[in-house]
Amino acid sequence: MTGSAGEKALPNPGPSPADELRSLETIWASPKGWRIVSDVNNTTIGHFYLATAFLFFLLAGVLGLLIRLQLAAPGNEFLSQETYNQIFTMHGTVMMFLFAVPAVEAVGILLLPAMLGARDLPFPRLGAFALWAYVVGGLVFFCTLFFGVAPSGGWFMYPPLTGMRFSPGVGADWWLLGIGFIEISAIAGAIEIIVGVLRTRAPGMTLARMPILAWTMLVFAGMIVFAFPAVILATILLELERAFDWPFFIAERGGDALLWQHLFWFFGHPDVYIIFLPAAGMVSMIVPTMAGTPLVGYRLIVVALIAVGSFSFGLWVHHMFTTGIPARSLGFFSAASMAVAIPSGIQVFAWIATIASGRLRLTVPSLFVIGFLLIFTLGGLTGVMVAMVPFDRQAHDSYFVVAHLHYVLFGGMVFPLFAAIYYWTPAFSRRALSERLGRWAFGLIFAGFNIAFLPMHITGLIGMPRRVYTYPAGMGWDGLNLVSTIGAFMLAAGVFAFLVDFIRHMRLSSKTAGNIWQAGTLEWLPNHPYGTRSIPRISSRDPLWTEPDLARDVEAGRYYLPRSATGARETIVTSPVDAEPQYLMRLSAPGWAHVAAAVFTAGFFLLLTVKLVTLAAMSGVLAVVSIIVWMWDSDPAPTEPVDIGGGITLPTYASGPVSLGWWAMVILMLVAAALYVSYAFGYLYLWTVSAQTWPDGAALPGLSRPLGAAGMLFASAAMLFGAHSLSQRDHVPGTAFMMLIGFGTLALLGGLALDLLAHWRAGLRPQASGYAAMVYANTVLQLQIAAAVTIMAAFAIARSIAGRLTSERRVVFDNLALLWGYAISQSLLGMALTHGFPRLVGP
Repeated sequence: MTGSAGEKALPNPGPSPADELRSLETIWASPKGWRIVSDVNNTTIGHFYLATAFLFFLLAGVLGLLIRLQLAAPGNEFLSQETYNQIFTMHGTVMMFLFAVPAVEAVGILLLPAMLGARDLPFPRLGAFALWAYVVGGLVFFCTLFFGVAPSGGWFMYPPLTGMRFSPGVGADWWLLGIGFIEISAIAGAIEIIVGVLRTRAPGMTLARMPILAWTMLVFAGMIVFAFPAVILATILLELERAFDWPFFIAERGGDALLWQHLFWFFGHPDVYIIFLPAAGMVSMIVPTMAGTPLVGYRLIVVALIAVGSFSFGLWVHHMFTTGIPARSLGFFSAASMAVAIPSGIQVFAWIATIASGRLRLTVPSLFVIGFLLIFTLGGLTGVMVAMVPFDRQAHDSYFVVAHLHYVLFGGMVFPLFAAIYYWTPAFSRRALSERLGRWAFGLIFAGFNIAFLPMHITGLIGMPRRVYTYPAGMGWDGLNLVSTIGAFMLAAGVFAFLVDFIRHMRLSSKTAGNIWQAGTLEWLPNHPYGTRSIPRISSRDPLWTEPDLARDVEAGRYYLPRSATGARETIVTSPVDAEPQYLMRLSAPGWAHVAAAVFTAGFFLLLTVKLVTLAAMSGVLAVVSIIVWMWDSDPAPTEPVDIGGGITLPTYASGPVSLGWWAMVILMLVAAALYVSYAFGYLYLWTVSAQTWPDGAALPGLSRPLGAAGMLFASAAMLFGAHSLSQRDHVPGTAFMMLIGFGTLALLGGLALDLLAHWRAGLRPQASGYAAMVYANTVLQLQIAAAVTIMAAFAIARSIAGRLTSERRVVFDNLALLWGYAISQSLLGMALTHGFPRLVGP
């Protein structure tokens, strides 16, 4: 407002608090009705994710009841052998791949932003993509059971049983392509969690002040990055064997079935801790609240989490003690298997000490935590037993191992998950769940579980093998199996009681029951679609306990971002260690491109399964187009620095190592590196077991073509360096920049083509031997990365033409440069391995 002549102009008062609040509500509003599918808000995605995971838990539970009905009596004909094998395979697969990992990932997506004081996770559409890919792929995979084409080779899919000779149908292909794709979805979620935990914490929330659940989700996601690529490689190799007769696992042609076990269990044993650690993090959040005292041994627990995550990668042969591996290896892996009990024990004793130092309230969450402590401790003790080689030789592949597996996984993950649902429901619902019904649910689940699985220890020790669909009378197993079946139905009754409680009392709302437990962490602040009303500065691990007025001040907008500073969805990006503000990141809004990308990507894999190659290719192209549409607006132009409140002004754009996109690309490169290290292990492993099938020096390709291929890769690297230099000098990169990107990508592809031609001209065919198949598998892995580089290069050129790529607005090119440089490095390493190693060890 301007006054009349001689009067002073009055300052603009700015928007009122009510206007700021309405603006936030408008910007962060979720689509209504069926359009909710397009939402990207972490709360919406987390609820969908958790609901889908729990649906798969119920479906797998029904399959488990069918298994128990079949085994309730000797000689039972309730299920045929093939049907039983399909149900058995689907039960384990759904529990491990479609429930356990997605459920804990869902908890992270749902809780982490509020717990860290962020508006949302850094890549909302990536999280939504992971969700819908999981939903579509998982449901289609489960439905194969109703059409008689479900896999029947066990959830572990051991060759040669799952090769074309013994499994000629498409059941194994459904497992390989469906589960491999779902693992990729899990990796996408893990990337978002890692970047979110490290870079979007509230100001002042140093690593030493992070909630334990954030630490466990960070370790969990890091383990996914390094463990899942091994099983992805295994599925690629077995599918190539089935589709094109490349003999990776066929012993008479230079392959080895044990290679699958090495790759599978390099993923499979860390997967146990991938499932357990987030559940342990939930317990570490619940116990202090229910005991009314800070967690004892916070720093020791953090060290223990990291130790468990690290040790778990040295335990995979724990599952292979009876396969004939050398005695020295047995001793090492046995010792490592027992050593992992030490950091696990640290956590258990810390929880007990926390309970002892406070006064535990016996609420339903507390009861599930106590049940977890009892059951998981027993599972850990039997785990130490099977880690001892002499005992393992007796108990291996018996029902003792089935009992141990369920005590560790169900006790170590499902009990904490129920505790977490009862504990955190008041943060999202108008009503808490019922204490009365909850106690009934706990009692039935706890009693039913132990009645079902405790007798299996005895059943196994007196000789009942795993994976049998029937057994004769008079073996001493009859009564124990009947008791186990009765216990399974008691457990199911407990789950039913929980469902009744949940349906009666759960009412999602922005007006929630609130902090009824008097917890001390940020997720209990009043929560809205945009998160908290303002983002506070953190000075302790339990800010709601140390600052009693924090909730009131946050809700009054007295901290950071009380309004949208740019008119878009935003969150503060902080430094990874000290959590000091660095820049303001603008987040993606709801849309359909990521949903289409998820559906078409799932369609690509699923259509390949049923050999509809043309339709699969069309779906793959549409998936790429959808991703390009999704990414086109994901790098908004920089603006002037903005005031976020509290006297802090932040830039709205960052590139290079400060950018979250740069961090995500580095993690993706670690995934690719883990995949390639798994390949190198497989390549060298086949040499150790079938060196006689490897060619001598005369049969290897001449060096002229490999050297020419290497020269083309170095030329590609030179063009990458030139493009990088131009991108920093020119305000708007021009024709020379685009030509360097285009020709550099062609040089990369040309180098790989020349390397492939060298092997082909030397007469090597992938069907000839395990060695030849591994050589061509190297090319397959290189071409995967090169294809991604080519698409990203075309995308960068298009953005440059559109004026969306400049010396300042350069995140797209920075990410391209990272992946391009990695692709060149991996390709050169692959050439050294496939051309150099045979010459080094050959006659």
